[in-house]
Amino acid sequence: MCSNIPLRKTRIVCIADTHNNTPKLPKGDVLIHAGDLTNQGSYSELKKTVEWLEKADFEAKIVIAGNHDITLDAAFYEEHKANWKWPAPQHPAACKSLFRDSTSITYLENEAAMVYLESPAGPQTCFKVYGSPNTPRYAAWAFQYAPDEAPKIWEAIPPDADIVVTHTPPRGYGDAERKGERAGCKALLQALNRVRPMLAVSGHIHEGRGVKRVQWNNDASQKASVRQAEAWTDPGLGNNKLSLVNLTRKEGRPLDNSAALTRWERKLSLASDAPTSKLRAQHCEAAGSLEANITISTSQGVCNGPEDTTHGGAIPRNHAAIRSAIGTPAIPNDAKSISRRETVMINAAFLRPWLAGRPMQVNKPIVVDIELPVWNLAEEG
Repeated sequence: MCSNIPLRKTRIVCIADTHNNTPKLPKGDVLIHAGDLTNQGSYSELKKTVEWLEKADFEAKIVIAGNHDITLDAAFYEEHKANWKWPAPQHPAACKSLFRDSTSITYLENEAAMVYLESPAGPQTCFKVYGSPNTPRYAAWAFQYAPDEAPKIWEAIPPDADIVVTHTPPRGYGDAERKGERAGCKALLQALNRVRPMLAVSGHIHEGRGVKRVQWNNDASQKASVRQAEAWTDPGLGNNKLSLVNLTRKEGRPLDNSAALTRWERKLSLASDAPTSKLRAQHCEAAGSLEANITISTSQGVCNGPEDTTHGGAIPRNHAAIRSAIGTPAIPNDAKSISRRETVMINAAFLRPWLAGRPMQVNKPIVVDIELPVWNLAEEG
């Protein structure tokens, strides 16, 4: 790991499956919501949720949909809308515009975003995130795919993603149902092994809430992709403490994964003479996503460059291939060769499974302290 690029602690608050609830959130720099914002995705439900998210005090808010957010999957809604009772006729375009037009929400639907935290009072760190609402087909819900579609779906995750946010958990991690069956996606686990992000955040399976620290297997002679998985003990269970995962060097146990730092070093080596603002503005890479829409998300919409800034400081760009920070083809990213040995898997379901005759119970959001590279190198000397 190169010592020339400083790292700073960045606090990421993870939550999923709020289903119309608008809980008070712990303080942090970044909020991640991993889907099922509502019960069925009506405009009124979504509007209430968006208002809650917009009021939340985070510099960046990464949001995906879930299978219950029906109107956000326009094709599914048009085919199956008669299966639900609606308070009024629904308009999927208007529902999605609540998120796309937000001045503070980065809504991802099979897309990647490069996020730069720019507040002088914040850590001024950066990371690349990929988000997808897709889940394996079960009954009739939004954003679902058949088993044979799974490999293609998850091939879209870019190889240099630092954080992957999916509504479905991967097979074997945060996916255990009450009957002991596994509901996660095997193809997603294979994709995560390929990419080896720092964090993989999901929800969907309410009883699967929790965290596992996965150590990937680099031994080619072994068939298993995971060498070992370490369970997390929730320090916030039954008390007023945070449900914290501490991955910092000073106070916790650092993650054995330098993905973000290594990518940033490569880009700086190609653009050592570029001004910081120019480098930031050009730091947009095609994700190979299903929609091929790539977003740079910034806190204040101040990226410099010829692109038009849209609401939320997001600059949508379309590319035919992955590009580097200075417009040259990106260097292929061999996850195993750049010390991507560990990934923290998080199921951040807020609502616990409903039990007949009992009031609904909830979980705390999961808070992650992690060290990320500082993009504003000029201020670091």
